[in-house]
Amino acid sequence: MSVNIRIQHALKKYGSNVIIPDLNLDIREGEFFTLLGPSGCGKTTLLRMIAGFNSIEGGDFYFNETRINDLDPSRRNIGMVFQNYAVFPHYSVRKNVEFGLTNKHMPKSQIHTQADRFLKLMQIDGLADRMPDRLSGGQQQRVALARALCIEPQVLLMDEPLSNLDAKLRVEMRTVIKHIQHDVGITTVYVTHDQEEAMAVSDRIAVMNGGVIQHVGTPKNLYQRPANLFVANFIGRSNQMQGKMVIENGQTMVVLPNGNKVAIHNVRPECAKEQDVIISLRPEELLLSRDASAGLIRAKVDDAVFLGLNTHYFVTMETGEEA
Repeated sequence: MSVNIRIQHALKKYGSNVIIPDLNLDIREGEFFTLLGPSGCGKTTLLRMIAGFNSIEGGDFYFNETRINDLDPSRRNIGMVFQNYAVFPHYSVRKNVEFGLTNKHMPKSQIHTQADRFLKLMQIDGLADRMPDRLSGGQQQRVALARALCIEPQVLLMDEPLSNLDAKLRVEMRTVIKHIQHDVGITTVYVTHDQEEAMAVSDRIAVMNGGVIQHVGTPKNLYQRPANLFVANFIGRSNQMQGKMVIENGQTMVVLPNGNKVAIHNVRPECAKEQDVIISLRPEELLLSRDASAGLIRAKVDDAVFLGLNTHYFVTMETGEEA
């Protein structure tokens, strides 16, 4: 059975060094929830607080209505997948997957049946008798995931599980993880610094910086309506320039750096007033044209990088700003 995870006013510090000052979060039952942010932002620290591996200096952590602050990690009914897989080198694939069930002293026949289920689910049943040193990185990660799920935990915690894999295998494994999680329906908290990976697997994402949650939302919401400049820059690419919002004949307009104006139709009423603004533009929303009369901003192309599906252009605008 999956659980809802509630975190209220979490505080984490080492001596006088505050890592997480005051964090509130609600993770829904059965949700694939990702903690995303740069290195050192506190996402792994928060994950380890949920797991019980880090002390909690303040606040309350709940699985449904059960407060888990003082609950021993072994009694929290969690499955954990680590960055380095942590597959036991002296055990076969089957023995690795059965490890948690053996520690629960389940009957041997039940252990075998349960392990078979997850070996097949992870498509490693043909490797059951193989030792870890004869497995690829992707196969080892499948073993680690099968072992974590085999005990049927209430919560699955994953800490940068794909960072040691090559680019092609990362894409393959993130698809596997997403499908398995949805099939099993377990509440999953996933930590990564890779925004593309987070966008691909998550139901919702919390973007963190400096121990503070900047924005919680769906991948689409974060990308199209970022809460602030940090989120806009961290999720995808963004071009920024200074501008001004004005109201003309009841219509909200944004004045570009070169003086040209663009009508904006989706501004919230409380924000529709004359003010200085920062304009954030996604690269795919911009079109290049040799016809100077057709554009709003004149610019000079300095460089172009061909990336197969896309070509990235680097330009200097007439105002001197680079994009």
